[in-house]
Amino acid sequence: MTILITGANRGIGLAMAELAASRGETVIGTYRGEVAPRQAGIDWQRLDVADPASHKALAQRLSQTALSLLVCNAGVFLDRNQKLDAGYGKPLWDDEFAVNVTGVFLTIQSLLPNLRRTKGKIAILSSQLASQTQASGGNYIYRASKAAVLNLGRNLAVDLASQEIAVGIYHPGWVQTDMGGASAAITPAQSASGLLARFAALDLASTGCFQTWDGRPHAY
Repeated sequence: MTILITGANRGIGLAMAELAASRGETVIGTYRGEVAPRQAGIDWQRLDVADPASHKALAQRLSQTALSLLVCNAGVFLDRNQKLDAGYGKPLWDDEFAVNVTGVFLTIQSLLPNLRRTKGKIAILSSQLASQTQASGGNYIYRASKAAVLNLGRNLAVDLASQEIAVGIYHPGWVQTDMGGASAAITPAQSASGLLARFAALDLASTGCFQTWDGRPHAY
C-alpha cells in the first residue's frame, strides 16, 4: 500500500507518516520548504500546494506510482486573533484559501491518475469549525476555508463514486501542534492513530462521510 500525505513534515502529518511507515506502508510525504526533512522511512517530495507548477512537477515525478491513499493534510491558520473591525485583510483570504481549499483540489486533480490505478481512497482533513453547529464566532477565514473543503470533499465523493474512489472528510481533533497549541486535548500520535483507522475503514458505502478522528459522525 502506497500512501501520499501532504504537509507531512510536522504535526499531525508527520505523526501519520511515521506511524504508517512503522507499519510497513510505503509513505510519500510532501513538504513546502527548500530542504527535505530527515525522518527515515519516508519518500520526501517537495510540493507547494498553492502552486500549480509545483503540482505539475510532482505529478511528473510520480507518473509511474500507483497510490492507494491520498491524505490531503496540508493546511494553514493565518487569521488567528484578527479583529473584526480592522483585520481579515484580503491577502489573508487569498493565502488561506489557496492552501486550504484550492490546494486540496489541485492535489487531488493532479494525482487522480495515480489513484485510478488502484481505485484508491482520498482523505481530506477539515475541522469541526467547518460545521454550522460549531458557529462560536471569530476565525472567519479558517472556518470558511474548512467549510469549503468539506463541501468540496462531499461533491468529489459523488463524482468519483463511479470510478470506485472513496472520499472521506475528517476532523483530526484538537491536537497539541503549533496550530492547536500546547493545551490541546490530544497528542499528534493519538490523532494519527485514530485517523489512520478511519482511512482504513473508508469505502464506497461510507464515501462522503464527515467523521471525527475517533470515529464519531460529525454534524455538517
